[in-house]
Amino acid sequence: MIETLIQIARAAGEAILDVYSEEDFGVQTKDDDSPLTRADLAAHKVIVSQLAQAFPEIPVLSEESDSISFEQRASWARYFLVDPLDGTKEFIARNGEFTVNIALIDDHRPVMGVVHVPVKDTTYWGDVVRGEAAKVSQGQVQEISVRELPLMSEGALIVVASRRHGSDALEQLLAQMRTEFSSIELTSMGSSLKLCLVAEGAADFYPRLAPTSEWDTAAAHAVVLAAGGQVVDTDFEPLRYNAKKSLLNPDFLVVGDPNLDLKALLLPLLSDRNKAR
Repeated sequence: MIETLIQIARAAGEAILDVYSEEDFGVQTKDDDSPLTRADLAAHKVIVSQLAQAFPEIPVLSEESDSISFEQRASWARYFLVDPLDGTKEFIARNGEFTVNIALIDDHRPVMGVVHVPVKDTTYWGDVVRGEAAKVSQGQVQEISVRELPLMSEGALIVVASRRHGSDALEQLLAQMRTEFSSIELTSMGSSLKLCLVAEGAADFYPRLAPTSEWDTAAAHAVVLAAGGQVVDTDFEPLRYNAKKSLLNPDFLVVGDPNLDLKALLLPLLSDRNKAR
């Protein structure tokens, strides 16, 4: 299955690049004020049609088919969760930081995921059941895993943050972490690539204290899990999918090294924030 998902993601990436090479992206604004381009729709069409052909027994929920009711999808134990073009604002800005995301969800958790970066011809994939994760770039395959960290008081922590969603809450979180870590290096990135940086050991921690939808995270979440990391909500419980009517995620934390215990350090701050909202 993973090879087929990679092929479908790459085909969607080619459809995206066809539009990326043109002057007019056909930008529209959706009801939630997020942008939509011809590339989003082209990738959606490729993915949905090819998934239906390859796996007709498994339903598909795509960002561009979010009109499917909760009553219908609540009966799905296993389904594909798709973001045909994650990072549409990055696509419009032509900075290359956008991805194709395809995840397989089973019992509310991602068990397989593919994140394809069309501009870089790079694909991240993770099979959680087998505990295998890899990065394929320019045809070269590299196994990936999260980075092991030194003791909190001795090591520098690499934190990745959203390019477009900085906040006072993030600054408070970083201030709290600076009480324990000798230094913190902060880097920014767009789309689901932030989770992939943690999965491949290029970053250690990604706090997301701003809105996301389930299709934004599912594929990269699977890559993180397969690479040995974790994705938890602000109560430090595993992030779940298709468990409620809303498709919005709660705020969440992506942690690389499983020995990096941030709960005691951050839970009081995050609990106070949740109470104040």
